[in-house]
Amino acid sequence: MDSDGTHDARGTHADRVPRPAGPPRVPPRPARAPGAPPLPDGSAFLTWLRTPRPEAAPGVWRFGHRPRPEEEPEQIPARQLLSGAFIAFLVGWLIWSLLWNGYLGGWWLLPLFAMIPDSWVKPHSFGSVVVVYAYYVAIALGIMIGVGRLGRWSEVWRRYGVPAWRQAAPANERPPAPEEDPAQWNPLRAAGAVDAAERLGADARAGLMRDVDHARITRAWQSVRSGRHSLATFTGTVLREGAAACLHPSGDRDLPGRLAQHDLVTGQVRLGTTADDPRNPYAYRGTGMALGPDLLGTSLLAVGPAGSGKTGGVVWPLAESLCLHALAGRAAVVVVGAAGAGLGSVDAYDVVVRVGNPESVYDLDLYGGTTDPDEAAAVLAEALVGDLADPHPSGESRRSTTVLAQLLGPYRTVHGRFPSVPELRQLLDGAPGPLGALRKALTDGGQESLLRELDARERQLGQPGDLGGVLADRVALLDRPAFAGFFDTSGQSRPFSLRALDHPVRVRIDLPQRGHADASRILSRLVLAQFAASVAVREDRSLFACLVLDDATGVVTPEAVRGIQRLRSANAGVVLTLRTLDDAPRPLRSPLLGAIGCRVALAGLTPWDGQDFAEVWGKEWIEARDVTDRQIIAETPAGKAVHMLRRVITGNAPTARAVTVRQVERERWSASELAHGVPPGHAVLSLTSVRGDHAPPLLVDLRDPGRP
Repeated sequence: MDSDGTHDARGTHADRVPRPAGPPRVPPRPARAPGAPPLPDGSAFLTWLRTPRPEAAPGVWRFGHRPRPEEEPEQIPARQLLSGAFIAFLVGWLIWSLLWNGYLGGWWLLPLFAMIPDSWVKPHSFGSVVVVYAYYVAIALGIMIGVGRLGRWSEVWRRYGVPAWRQAAPANERPPAPEEDPAQWNPLRAAGAVDAAERLGADARAGLMRDVDHARITRAWQSVRSGRHSLATFTGTVLREGAAACLHPSGDRDLPGRLAQHDLVTGQVRLGTTADDPRNPYAYRGTGMALGPDLLGTSLLAVGPAGSGKTGGVVWPLAESLCLHALAGRAAVVVVGAAGAGLGSVDAYDVVVRVGNPESVYDLDLYGGTTDPDEAAAVLAEALVGDLADPHPSGESRRSTTVLAQLLGPYRTVHGRFPSVPELRQLLDGAPGPLGALRKALTDGGQESLLRELDARERQLGQPGDLGGVLADRVALLDRPAFAGFFDTSGQSRPFSLRALDHPVRVRIDLPQRGHADASRILSRLVLAQFAASVAVREDRSLFACLVLDDATGVVTPEAVRGIQRLRSANAGVVLTLRTLDDAPRPLRSPLLGAIGCRVALAGLTPWDGQDFAEVWGKEWIEARDVTDRQIIAETPAGKAVHMLRRVITGNAPTARAVTVRQVERERWSASELAHGVPPGHAVLSLTSVRGDHAPPLLVDLRDPGRP
């Protein structure tokens, strides 16, 4: 409104401005429905898949690995390098200044005068000017090259110039060629399954594929190549389901959550970072440390006190990796530990056996699913009295097996099943009622050979040295009210048998620790014995089988050590943890460390445990340097004056240093270093692959697993 109270119509009302005639403008159609999540992007998966994974030494995290030289290059200190380069520059500048100003004479111009023709000598001749300044530049370049080599300018350029910037911030690598691109599924194309390869490539680009899918389909393709499945079935499944083809029986395509960093292309899980320590080989320093089935196939033993990181830093990452391998159809895993030990979510497993918990859906088969009484007796004898056997081969273990076989065979023949825990306890105690009923049934059935077995058992009852009483006492530990609903043999429960390791199954067994420590140790020995017996008779050994025992206290027996030695040929392995090697019998410690290929010594070991590790890791030849400082005695008055001046300035007498280099043999890691030199959160581990490749003992930081 103007001062006179009238309205200014030049822009006060926008609706008065004329608009061009035409149809109303319609907003563009949205790419997706309002409120719908954005379409997935497969760039992250493709980047992960195309990341180089070069061949490396055992235990090196291969994902994006950049190999380092075997020997550490001579590294000049930065201060010495920069000061030397600057002094060399000053020397070159001084030489050029002396030449240019004529303080050194004109001899350096004689080649120039010899090359210039007489016709170019006239002053201000263009040709003479060009030649003269070219000569000056050549002389300056010669001086620069000389002082540059003297001052190591090339090293300064590599360390602080553009090459260092490029190494610190590498540029994005070019996409691989189509014939080398793993996202193109070239093996399928070469076999004629072009449509399946196109479908998988499209799902990968659309973000519908993840690392477990890639590993699972790759495993299925290997089955096609080996002839176990037909190409037509595989192609049809992929065309119909895409990235969700060949699913695990559980229908899961991933775990509920991940804590560690995994690479399913190489099968590795990253445990930590190798410390930048002089005791580690230079090629390993600063690299990621990872394990996979190729290393776990030689089994692993981790020793460290409570709180040192055995479960959180070693056991759970390995269990998580094996569960991912099971989802990909590559492995079968059994994880045994106390309830609440931090072994992951229940949803990460297919079968969860909670021994002693009435809410447990699954039961544990006491006899391992076998129907052979002798095999069942051998496994059960190892579980019950394996820790009481002499470490050296003797007849004790055979006698306990014989005692059990004398009862299991007749009982199964009569009843068609093995006895339950209370029934087995009564038979071992020699109760007249059960033995009489068993004898009558065998007599009525005409089982003369089994009657002889039963007669032999009855003759041994009460005799000195009879193992029936010892076996009955151990069975009594399982015949408790807390286990009343477990170990059922009547077929009314859902017992889990380790015979199921022919399939990619994920199993977790929670042991009762509170008030039932002895029973838990018996069950741990039982699972280990059943595992060793089951993997040895598998038909498909391409499936890696692994048993993870979070606490192997009381599990190390002579038969267990012999069973671990046989696992490598069966494509299987075990992961054991101990708080101290004192939890294993002294005669079995060296055989145990020798039978296991991957050994982990965590921070906090005792010197006695460190001594066992130091012995198994052996010694190595190293280069020892002895430095001797010898005082210099001046003979002349001038020398004495110089020495006195040097002593006044530095505060030290002039000395001459003598260095002696010699080869000595030293322990790789001494017992004292393992007990007192391993920082908290670190571990020293040595690795051996199933092919026989070795990695020396390495100091690894388990607190830096490189998690995203």
